[in-house]
Amino acid sequence: MNNPIASWFRRAGLAALTLMVGAVASLSAKEPLKIAYSDWPGWVAWEIGIKKGWFEEEGVDVDFLWFDYVASMDAYVAGNVDAVCMTNGDALVTGATGKPSVGIILNDFSNGNDMVVAAPGIDSIQDLKGKKVGLEEGFVEHLMFLTALKKAGMNPSDVTIVNTPTNETPQVLASGAVDAIAAWQPNSGQALKTVAGSQPIFTSADAPGIIYDLLYVSPESLESRRDDWMKVTKVWYRIVDYLQDESNFDEALAILASRVSVDPAEYEPFFQGTYILSYDEAMERWQDASGLDSVYGSSRAVDAFNRSVGVYSERQDIQKYLDPSLTEALDQ
Repeated sequence: MNNPIASWFRRAGLAALTLMVGAVASLSAKEPLKIAYSDWPGWVAWEIGIKKGWFEEEGVDVDFLWFDYVASMDAYVAGNVDAVCMTNGDALVTGATGKPSVGIILNDFSNGNDMVVAAPGIDSIQDLKGKKVGLEEGFVEHLMFLTALKKAGMNPSDVTIVNTPTNETPQVLASGAVDAIAAWQPNSGQALKTVAGSQPIFTSADAPGIIYDLLYVSPESLESRRDDWMKVTKVWYRIVDYLQDESNFDEALAILASRVSVDPAEYEPFFQGTYILSYDEAMERWQDASGLDSVYGSSRAVDAFNRSVGVYSERQDIQKYLDPSLTEALDQ
């Protein structure tokens, strides 16, 4: 005889199972996190996690999309990606003029890859007095160059700045139209290769912390998929641990060089000019303090620069651009 109560429980159980299966399917059908990255060693390092399959092991679906740097920021502002690898200064620009973002991972600071490269015969910043310098106005290289002038006891009026897209600086230096350029890698390295006898006369290693590199996420994505971004953060520090093991150096260099299609030996100086922060070092620089040893202090300095040169007019709330909580939650 059919028991109606038992029959009801079977139907209820089947309905619950159907709901569970649907929920699991919904979770598995989530769109991958889309991250725009570009040719900077601290960001190319993500390639290690990609090649090693660590994102899959962590259970997060991530789609890394390769761009030229400026194009990566354009893609973020257009809403085509959930996150983008940017400098702390450029994040303020995109936030003030286009779309806000929140830095959740402090990858590195530039330690020599950003350079003032001078033509032959120019041996110091002081030698640039009365000469022309090609750089992209309003970008962080502009700030670095002004810092170099200040350290040399010079004023911006002592030189003529020629506004030049960063990716064109090697050709402009080679043409003789300027006497020096300010650029980041790989452009600075290309200038050194292109112009025989050229040399760096000031680099980011002379002002460590003036340029920090982070992973910036849209506030909406961070709020709705915080658990997934936590997994991305875990993978990053797995990459950092891997890089800190000297026995992995050759393999790591091969992975990074392959991403940008250059020989590992040629790529090594670029990698060495980037100071990738350990967990403890990152936590120190996440402290809110003045000065370049803090990403907050550095960002406030860039904010003042951006306003001084008219990139935007309103002072930015630095606190809204930085969120160390995911890194803090790792508590390594």
